Amino acid sequence: MSTPIDISEEAGVRYLHFGSDWVQGAMRIRRPNALELAYTREMMAGLLLRDIDNWPKRILLIGLGAASLTKFVHLHCPEARIKVVEIEPAVVAAARQFFRLPTEDARFSIHIGDGAQYVLEKAASYDYILVDGYDRNARAGALDTLPFYQAARTRLSARGILAVNLFGRAKGYKASVERVVTAFEDRAIAFPSCDSGNVVAFGAVGESISLPVTELRERALALKTRTGLDLLPTVTRLEQAGSLPGGALML
Repeated sequence: MSTPIDISEEAGVRYLHFGSDWVQGAMRIRRPNALELAYTREMMAGLLLRDIDNWPKRILLIGLGAASLTKFVHLHCPEARIKVVEIEPAVVAAARQFFRLPTEDARFSIHIGDGAQYVLEKAASYDYILVDGYDRNARAGALDTLPFYQAARTRLSARGILAVNLFGRAKGYKASVERVVTAFEDRAIAFPSCDSGNVVAFGAVGESISLPVTELRERALALKTRTGLDLLPTVTRLEQAGSLPGGALML
C-alpha cells in the first residue's frame, strides 16, 4: 500500500505529511535550500567533526522526505557523490513537484528501495551516512535496530560518520541511543533534544575526534560563513547540557 502524501503551507513554509499530522519535512519557500527544521540542521553537524579537505566525498542518505538534507549536501558539497535511498516512490515524486529536488546526474542518484536492506546488501563505502526514515506513524522499523546500525558502521569509510534522527520524546528513545552506542563500541554521542523532541545521534569510526569547544565554535562560524548554516546554537546547547566533558567533544 502506497504512502498517502499530504502537502500543507503556513507562514511561508511548505510541509510534507504522510497522511497524518506528523511533519515529515519542510521548506521555507523563499529559501528552498535552507534547512528549515532544527534537527536537519543538527544532522549536518558531522561537517564540524572532520577537518579534512573534500570531506565528505561519498554521502548516503536514507529517507528522502522533503529533500532538505539532499539539497543541502548537493549544493554545499559539490565534490561529493550522493546516493539517496527512499522506499516510497510517491515521496520522490512529491519532492520533485513541491520541494525542488535536484535532477539526478553523474554525482547524484536515487535508489527506490528499503534503506535497511540496501545497507545490509550493498558493499559501497561512505564518508557520511544520514538516516532519517520514518513511516506515517513515526516508526523507524528496521532502521532502528542493532543489526542495521552495525551494518551501517561497516559501510563507513576510514573516517566515516553516521548521523541518525531519533524521536527524543518517543517511547524507547534511550534504547535507540544504546543501540547506536553498542554498534559503535561507545564511539557515539546523542545531542540534547531539539525543541521538536528530535534527538540526533552520531557514531564515528577511524581517527578519534577530540574538539575543544573553542575549536568547535571556530568551525561552526566557518561553516556558517560558507553555507549559511548556523550551528553555533548547537554548540551552546552541547555545553549547557554537559555533553562536552572537560570542555571538548570526544567521539
